[in-house]
Amino acid sequence: MGILEVKNVNKRFGGLKALSEVNLSIKENTVHAIIGPNGAGKSTLLNCLVGKLIPDTGSVMFDGQSVLGRAPYEINQMGISRVFQTPEIFGDLSVMENMMIPCFAKRDGYFELNAYGSIGSQKDILERAMHMLEEMNMADKRDMHAASLSRGDKRRLEIGMCLSQEPRLLLLDEPTAGMARADTNNTIDLLKQISEERDITIAIIEHDMHVVFSLAQRITVLAQGTPLVEDSPENIKGNPKVREAYLGESA
Repeated sequence: MGILEVKNVNKRFGGLKALSEVNLSIKENTVHAIIGPNGAGKSTLLNCLVGKLIPDTGSVMFDGQSVLGRAPYEINQMGISRVFQTPEIFGDLSVMENMMIPCFAKRDGYFELNAYGSIGSQKDILERAMHMLEEMNMADKRDMHAASLSRGDKRRLEIGMCLSQEPRLLLLDEPTAGMARADTNNTIDLLKQISEERDITIAIIEHDMHVVFSLAQRITVLAQGTPLVEDSPENIKGNPKVREAYLGESA
């Protein structure tokens, strides 16, 4: 039994069958990649995992609780954080101010009030935010406007903002999209560090096979909305079904 269990999920959009009898089990404290060619159903599946889409049939359970139909703050309360394909940060704020925002709030979606009804002390919030920036190796960029960061640093900041909520499951939608190779490699190193040092499960949707094979311990391949194979990276690389799905012909 995995920390995230998808069972018999089907989803249609009109006459298009986006997901068909999808079953997926993601084990706790692993890095699990979901890959597939364009139109394979990856984004639809990810939106089902965070409750944004409700399947026509089937279930999505996180640690024994259904995620279906839950509001975003409830998903966050359960311990799930999502990193979108385009970094979601506040470009007109500084790096420190961005990091302070999630440090104000608890994971249950409510603001953390002190005995006087105020939202913590500025000193406490600054210390929490600074600690997170140090973990992300961004303390030297604290006063920069977030909009001026490189794509890789914007992603690093966003990941830090998610981690400040102490999630148990981190979902990443193509986290290296649009990055230069150096930023991609830095993001890979960061995610490796997070996986090794934190009690966290990471699920990644990614097109870049360099990223997938550098990070994933298990890989699920989707093709036409259906899981084609799930295996270790070593076995996925040489699987003829996977090559056929990507190349469109038997290999």
